[in-house]
Amino acid sequence: MCVKVACVGGGPAGLYLSILLKRQDPSHDVTVYERDPEGSTYGWGVTYWRGLLDRLQEHDPGSARTIEEHSVRWRDGVAHVGDLATRHHGDEGFGIGRHRLLAILAARARELGVRLEFEHPVTGANPPDADLVVAADGAGSALRTHHAGHFGTDIAGGRDPYVWLGTTKVFDAFTFAFTETDHGWIWAYGYGFGPEGSTCVVECAPGTWTGLGLDRADEAEGLVLLEKLFADVLDGHPLTARPSGRAGTPWRTFRTVTNRTWSRGNLVLLGDAAHTTHYSIGAGTTLALEDAMTLAATLHERAGLPDALAHYERERRAALLPVQSAARLSAQWYENLPRYIRLPPEQMFALLGQRHSPLLPYLPPRLYHRLDRAAGRLETLRRLKRRLGPVVARTVQARRLDADGGPGRRGRPDAVPAHRG
Repeated sequence: MCVKVACVGGGPAGLYLSILLKRQDPSHDVTVYERDPEGSTYGWGVTYWRGLLDRLQEHDPGSARTIEEHSVRWRDGVAHVGDLATRHHGDEGFGIGRHRLLAILAARARELGVRLEFEHPVTGANPPDADLVVAADGAGSALRTHHAGHFGTDIAGGRDPYVWLGTTKVFDAFTFAFTETDHGWIWAYGYGFGPEGSTCVVECAPGTWTGLGLDRADEAEGLVLLEKLFADVLDGHPLTARPSGRAGTPWRTFRTVTNRTWSRGNLVLLGDAAHTTHYSIGAGTTLALEDAMTLAATLHERAGLPDALAHYERERRAALLPVQSAARLSAQWYENLPRYIRLPPEQMFALLGQRHSPLLPYLPPRLYHRLDRAAGRLETLRRLKRRLGPVVARTVQARRLDADGGPGRRGRPDAVPAHRG
C-alpha cells in the first residue's frame, strides 16, 4: 500500500519495521533516518523472553536466528537483601547488548535493500517526503513534539531517581540487590547481555538519593559510592556510566508517555514515541518490536492508509492495557519497598514476583504471601487432578472389567444389565 516509507529513528522499532516492510514487498522504498552516528547508542543491554523470540521467528527467521545466537539466557532470579540471599528458578529470559541488537537489525535491513541515513536528524520542521512517515524517534520524539497538541501528549514524571549503568561483572541470573543505608534503602537490577558485561540499573527513594549526596556528586564520586554500596554483588568489578557530555552521573526519573491519538495524516507514532512503560518490567524493546509487527501487518492487509493506522492503534492500545497496568504496579511496589523489605528474603522475593498484582497493595504482605502459597498449592492439585484423571479412570475401569470377568461379564452372571434407555 505505501510505496515510499520514511522511518525516523534508527532504534529497534524503526529498523525492524523497515525489515518487515521490505520482506512484504521488496519494491517498497524504505529509508531509516537516524540522528546519531552508526554504532552509537544509549544503554547497555536489553531483556526479552521466549514469547518475543517466537514472534520474531514467525516474522523474519533470519534476524531471529542471529539475535538468539548473540543473546545470553538465564532461568534463575537472585535477590540479595543485605547479607541474605535467595535464588528462585523461573522462566527462560534473554539478554543482548543494545549495540549488538542494532547492528544485527541494521545489517538485515541493508541486506533487504533499506537505505540507512545516519547523522541525519529529522524534526517536525523538516519531515521527509514520503507516503508514510513513522516517528520511531523515542520518548522525546521531535516529530511528536512538533504536533504535541494534536497528539494530546501527556508526560508524567515518576517519583524515584534512577541511573542506567554498565559493569564488567557478568551476572549468571537476573539479579536484584537491596542495600540499607543510613538514609534508606537503595537497590539495583543486574542482568547479563554478553561475555563483556551486564546492565546495572540503580534506583532509590528521593530522600535516600539526596541523603547519600548522589544529587551533588560528580560522575566519578557517584560511581565510587555505588560500587561500595553494591560491592558484594559486583565482586570488585567497576560500574560505568554512559558518557553524557554533562556534569554528574545522569540520574533521572522515569517519564510515562501517553498520547490521545497516535497518527496525524501520514505521520504515525511507533514504540516509545507512542507509549512508555516503566523499566522495572523490562518490556520496552519487546513492545516496540511488537508495534512494528502490528503496523507492518495492518499496512499490508488494509486497503487505505487511514484505516490501517486506525486499526494499528486499536490493536496496540488493547494489547498494551495489561502491560501498562503491570508497569504502574511494579513501579509502585518499589516506591513502597519498606512495606516488603523486612520480610524473610524468600517471602520478599516471592512478593517481588507478584508485584504486578492489583490486590497486593491492599493486603498485609504476610497474609498475601500465605494466600498466594495456598492458591499455588490448590492450582498444583488442580493440575495434578487434570493430569492423573484419565489415568485413574482407566485404572478403575480396568479393575472393574477384571472383577466382572472382562467385557463379556462372564465372571458375574448375576450382574444387572446396563440401562439401555
